[in-house]
Amino acid sequence: MKSLCFFLAFVFALQVQAQINFKLTDRSVVKDAAGNVYAYTIWQTLLRNGDFTIKAENPKDSATAFLLIPLTEQEKQARFERMPKPRESQNFTTGKTVSLFNTSDMDGNKIDLKDVKDKIIVINFWFVNCGPCRREIPELNKLVDSFKTNEKVLFIGVALDSKNDLEKFLKQFPFNYIIVDNGRWIADKYGIRFYPTHVIIDTEGKVYFHTSGLAPNTVYWIKKSIEELLVKEKDVAAQ
Repeated sequence: MKSLCFFLAFVFALQVQAQINFKLTDRSVVKDAAGNVYAYTIWQTLLRNGDFTIKAENPKDSATAFLLIPLTEQEKQARFERMPKPRESQNFTTGKTVSLFNTSDMDGNKIDLKDVKDKIIVINFWFVNCGPCRREIPELNKLVDSFKTNEKVLFIGVALDSKNDLEKFLKQFPFNYIIVDNGRWIADKYGIRFYPTHVIIDTEGKVYFHTSGLAPNTVYWIKKSIEELLVKEKDVAAQ
């Protein structure tokens, strides 16, 4: 609940117009321009995903209803850019070479990250009953899809759960990373205790970006970091 309050406070901090003190709660009436009223869980998700902004229908009325305003792609990117960068994790150091691991995915395919050459490695540490982990999956799937034609980017999802529990979960909530089951030993290798935790490793095996928890612009920064690394690789190849 504390994280929700912080997020909603941040949303209102982004509003351009001055407004009186409003209390946006699970009882607030939130609707779109056509008058369709949204349930609390729905509008909360829409705001969290960054696809909408919100404003008071009547700024002079403390009991006002609120309007959901869809954002253009440019507006979303600009908003994410203005937000503070997601907090760094306590488990990695930017620019430091990281010790990688060998394992297998859920289908038994070997994953030897120690021998991966010239690839950008994107790792997500998560587990099935982690609420923030579940919420970010749709956006992470879009991220994977945006790089599906680029063989230089490798997405690995290290899950703490058993293969059986993951199979049940993934039938209902597909996750398009390469999924590693029973990955607690890998998380322990880095001392990870907060989830989700993301780390991006460049082609030299050094940490480029890392974060723990889920901020509204977490996936934005993951994508931005991958794109920056791809540009660097292209520039190096052109020299």
